[in-house]
Amino acid sequence: MASELEAIFGARSAPPAMEARRLGMVIGGSLSEGLVVKLDPRIAIEGLAVGRYVVIRGYRRRFFGMITDIRLDSANPDLARMPPDPDDPLIRDMVAGIGVFGQIHVQPMLVLEENDPLPRPVKTVPAHFSPVYEATEEEVHAIFRPRVKGREERYFVIGEPLDMPGVRIPLNLDRFVERSSGVFGKSGTGKTFLTRLLLAGVIYHNASVALVFDMHNEYGWSAPGEEGLVKGLKQLPECFSRVVIATLDEDSSRRRNSRYDLVVRIGYDQIEPEDVELLRGVIGLSEVQIGALYMLRRRLGRDWLRILLEEDRGPAGEGEEETGGDPLAELVERDLITSSTLGALQRKLGLFHRFRFLVPQASEDAAQAILSRILEGQSVVLEFGRYGNDMAAYVLVANYLTRRIHAEYVRRKEAALGDSSREPPHLVIVVEEAHKFLQPGIAEHTVFGTIARELRKYNVTLLIVDQRPSQIDSEVLSQIGTRVLCLLDHEEDVRAALAGISGASRLREVLARLETKQQALLLGHAVPMPVVVRTRSYDASFYEELAKGALEAEKDLADRYLRAMRGEDED
Repeated sequence: MASELEAIFGARSAPPAMEARRLGMVIGGSLSEGLVVKLDPRIAIEGLAVGRYVVIRGYRRRFFGMITDIRLDSANPDLARMPPDPDDPLIRDMVAGIGVFGQIHVQPMLVLEENDPLPRPVKTVPAHFSPVYEATEEEVHAIFRPRVKGREERYFVIGEPLDMPGVRIPLNLDRFVERSSGVFGKSGTGKTFLTRLLLAGVIYHNASVALVFDMHNEYGWSAPGEEGLVKGLKQLPECFSRVVIATLDEDSSRRRNSRYDLVVRIGYDQIEPEDVELLRGVIGLSEVQIGALYMLRRRLGRDWLRILLEEDRGPAGEGEEETGGDPLAELVERDLITSSTLGALQRKLGLFHRFRFLVPQASEDAAQAILSRILEGQSVVLEFGRYGNDMAAYVLVANYLTRRIHAEYVRRKEAALGDSSREPPHLVIVVEEAHKFLQPGIAEHTVFGTIARELRKYNVTLLIVDQRPSQIDSEVLSQIGTRVLCLLDHEEDVRAALAGISGASRLREVLARLETKQQALLLGHAVPMPVVVRTRSYDASFYEELAKGALEAEKDLADRYLRAMRGEDED
C-alpha cells in the first residue's frame, strides 16, 4: 500500500535530522475546523497541553500546526455507562487505546514544501492516517526564522514555546516596527514588562527609534520589579548612547536618581485647540465648549489660553465697568460666546494651573528638542513624574508632542521622495492607556488614529499598550499588525483582541488558559503563525547577553538548523 501511495503522491516527506516523538495519526477534520488526531496508546494525554506545536508529515509536505483542544473519546458509548474497574490494571490496559483513547484538535497553520525554505500558508489538509509528531527545535526555527538568500532581517528572541524549554522563538523586528503593534492584557499580567522587553530588542538591534510616553516612570531608568529594581532602557549595555531621558518633573526624576537629559516645558502660547480637544473624554468637554476653543484661538491669537486662564480675571469680566480692556468680556458682549460656556471652560481648564511643566512662555520648543534627538537616531523616554497619575496631563502632552512630530515626519518624508537617504529614521511611538486616544467616534479625528491607518507610509507607527482593547476603535484595531496578548478576562476584550484573526474561536481557548505572569500569545505580522510563549526573563542574564553580544550570535542559527534538516554536512 505504501508503495502504491508513493507512486501517486511521491515519497513521504523526509523526517528531520532529530527524530521527534510520534503522537498519533489524523483521522478526520477539515481546513476550516481543524484536524482530529487520535493519540497513540503509549502517549500520556496528561503530558500534552494546548498551545503545543505539532508537525503532520504528509507525502510531499509537512504541515505545521498548534494543539487547540484535547479530549477523551471511546469506541463504544456503553463504556461511559459501564466503565471498567479502574483498580484492575489488566482490564484498564486492555481497554486503553482500543476501547478508550485520547484525541487532540490541531489547527494547521503553515506548510513546508520540499526544497523551499519559506513556510507557506496552508491551503489543503494531509491525508487520512498521516502521522503526527511533536515539532522539533529544527522545525520551529525553520518556521519562525527562515533564511532567504539575499535578504537580511533582524530578529529578537522573545521567549520559549510552552512545553519546549530551550527552544527560542525569534520575533522579526523589521516586520514588527513597520506596522503598528499592540500589547494587551488585564492589569497585573506584565504588559509593561513585555513592552520594555520588546523595546530593548528594537533599540539594541537598531530596528527603529522610539518615543515612549512613560506614564509611570518604568522604561527609562531603573524601576521596581518583583525581585527588586530592574534596569531601564538607558541602563542596558550598548543602549546608553541610544536612549535619551526627558522629564516633565525634574524633582521626581532626581528623587528616583534618574539621569535625565532634557527637561520639557510647554508654553501656553504653543498650545492649540487641537491639543486640548482630545481631553473631551477626560475632563468632560462638550461639543459647544470645543467649538468655543477654536473661536477663542481665532479671536485672541496665540495668547488665547493665557488670557482664558488668567487667575486675576473673573468669568466673563466679572466686576468690570467697561468691556474695552477685557477681551473675554468683549466676546461675551458681542454674543460670540456665552458667559456660562466661558465659565465652564475656565473651570475645566483651570487644572492646567497644577501642571508646572506649563509656563507662560517656554525658552525652547519641546517638540523640536525631542524631534532633533529622534532625527539623530536616539530613542526618547519621556518621564511624567508626579503627573503620571493625572490622565489629563498624559493625554495633553502625548497629543501635543505627537501632533507636531508626526507633522514634521510627513513634511520630511514628502520632501525626500525619490531619495531614501534623506528620509527620517523609522519611529515607534509608545502609548499607554491607548483607549483614551483611540476611542470609537474620536479616533478618526486624532493623530493617533491617523498614524494607525497610515501603516508605514510616513515612517511612524504606534505601539499601544492597554488593558481594555474593546474600548479601542475597531478600525484602528484592524490596522494593528502584531498583537501580543496576555491574559484577558472580559469577553468583549477577548473578542476585540482577536478580531479579524483567522481561527479566532480556537485561539480564544488558548488565550483563556494563559497564566497571569510571563506568558503571552503572539500573532500577526511579525510572526509567521500564532505562538504561545513563556517570555524570556528581563534580569541579570538578559543584561549579560546584551553585554556579550550574544543576541548577535543567533544570527546564523537558522542556517545551521536548515542544513541539519536537509541532512547536509556542515562545512
